[in-house]
Amino acid sequence: MKRAAYNIPNLLSASRLALVPVLLFLAYQGWAHSYLILLAISLATDGLDGYLARKWDQTSELGARLDSWGDFFTYCTMALSLFWLWPNILWEQKWFFILGLITYLVPTITCLLKFHELPRYHTWAAKLAALLMVPAYYTLVLFDLPLFFRCVTVFHIWVALEEVFITFTLNKNHYNVPTVFHARERMRRHRIRERWQQRKARIQEKMGLKLRSGQGRRDKKSKSELK
Repeated sequence: MKRAAYNIPNLLSASRLALVPVLLFLAYQGWAHSYLILLAISLATDGLDGYLARKWDQTSELGARLDSWGDFFTYCTMALSLFWLWPNILWEQKWFFILGLITYLVPTITCLLKFHELPRYHTWAAKLAALLMVPAYYTLVLFDLPLFFRCVTVFHIWVALEEVFITFTLNKNHYNVPTVFHARERMRRHRIRERWQQRKARIQEKMGLKLRSGQGRRDKKSKSELK
């Protein structure tokens, strides 16, 4: 367990969490250039940690949790930093930021209510949305071009709906569930295993009854012979 916890993918995810207060400090001080450079490094680790974890077969629940928390605090930082660095942009795009907040809160609250944990599905749609959000955010703040940002925000509606469907489908919180179809297939296999285990238990119970019955008859026969 210790060997699985301390690996490069998990350290990259943890580093993204460690960069959050630094990013907030840079934004609060108004150092936009330094903030954007460090944010780019932080976002690069978001894609690199998952890639390395899969390539080196080091995926784990701890890594999924670190990645989820890293995403949560990094995106909160990105939104809050706009308030300090680019308040005009934040005000102009307020309805899209509210939409983005709703698309994050709905699946998160749904998962918290059912599993008491943050979702860590890392769906393909969520990965694509995160990848697209990087150029969308930078084109918005550097060139004041909001169209791409708005399109990516609207795409998050599907990301949120799929995560809600996955939460309703699963019986416990899993990590790395690419799509709702994978969630349905996982539950189908779970039901098959449950039915097989129940059938196996019934067969073992019947065999146990037969053995006990046979042993009882043998005991009675031995007693009668002794008499």
